[in-house]
Amino acid sequence: MRHTILAAALAAVLGTTSLSATAQTPRDQEIAELKAQLAALQEKVAELEVRTDAQSDINVGTQESLDKIATSSPVVDTKGGIKVTSADKKFEASLGGRIHFDAYAFDRDQASTTGTTEFRRARLTLQGKAYGWDYKVEQDFAAGSNLDGLRDAYIAKSALGGKFTIGHFKPYRAMEELTSSNEILMMERPFATATGLFNGRQFQQGVGYLRAGGNYTAGFSAFNLRGASGSRNEGTGYAGRVTFAPINTADSTLHFGAWASHENANQGSADLSAAANYAGRRGPSQTIATVTGASRNQIDAYALEAAGSFGPMFFQGEYANASFGQPIGPDQDVTTWYLQGSWHLNGGHKPYKAGTGVFGSAPVADKGLWELTARYDSIENKDIADLDVTSWLLGVNYYVNPSLRFMFNYTKGDNGFTGDETGQYALRTQFAW
Repeated sequence: MRHTILAAALAAVLGTTSLSATAQTPRDQEIAELKAQLAALQEKVAELEVRTDAQSDINVGTQESLDKIATSSPVVDTKGGIKVTSADKKFEASLGGRIHFDAYAFDRDQASTTGTTEFRRARLTLQGKAYGWDYKVEQDFAAGSNLDGLRDAYIAKSALGGKFTIGHFKPYRAMEELTSSNEILMMERPFATATGLFNGRQFQQGVGYLRAGGNYTAGFSAFNLRGASGSRNEGTGYAGRVTFAPINTADSTLHFGAWASHENANQGSADLSAAANYAGRRGPSQTIATVTGASRNQIDAYALEAAGSFGPMFFQGEYANASFGQPIGPDQDVTTWYLQGSWHLNGGHKPYKAGTGVFGSAPVADKGLWELTARYDSIENKDIADLDVTSWLLGVNYYVNPSLRFMFNYTKGDNGFTGDETGQYALRTQFAW
């Protein structure tokens, strides 16, 4: 009986326990599952934190590497030409060039002329900086190979508030002469330049100093009377130019200038002459005056210049007088002057380059830029009767973009010495980069 009661008690206890376990199992299982999920989430969070820290270290390292590359690698710019600048900006090199392709046809009078096509200029230009010095080397393949086509070839250094230049470059004289061939108004320069007064003497070997401010320039150069391809000689020369712009705003500029040049022939010097192609390039030429190298005489020239750009209107003129020494008899006086102007039909304004005292080409809008041009040009030997020539020029320029320009000129020449009145139609396709 006692065993029966004990068995019954045990059964009751076990039954109660079983019922209690059965009643609590779903909750316990749910809690256990939640705990398991929480533990799994904690493991994933810990894993993500480890990965994030590792990725942050990678990102920091990558950025440091990129910064190091950016600060230690050269910068390459291909806008226009090709320009490479070292990371510390102490070294620089750029490669550019220009192609001027011309076509001519003549309205013949007395002179014998031949219409043709030609590359007026085909240049490559290398320039830049190295160890605090500027350098430039320019070769014109249209003018010949090697030294025949050498144009600018110099080194330069900023000092004493200006810049010293040593090598082969243009002397500081004649406003239109110092204007880039990419930006001259007509296809050829006027007679008060190497196109006339300084015939064949555009570039000389020597040293120069140029100082410029916001509205002035002052330059002086001393040189040997030898171009890059010329024979060795002991002739010397010097030239100086000063300019002042009393008005120089964003849309209005008024410019005045003066220049002087001295050339003294000596042992081995070639003849120094003034000669004018009065009906355009490849047209008839008239020699105005000459100093023979053997005579060891000299040429002294003085000039005044004025120019202005007001909105779409532009004008420029120079007056020069030169004395050509003669071995027998008095010196011969040569006077030359020109007046040229333009009008931009669809806006635009010629900018003033205060650093050199010349004007550039107007910025080109999306639809291009049309420019009407005109010039009157004269050169005369005052000591020889009727030895004078003049030219009328009319033209139009179309700027497609900053690199591409088309030019058309009509030139009407008048040779007072021979009576010839040849005319020329000329077209240029110009690309510069």
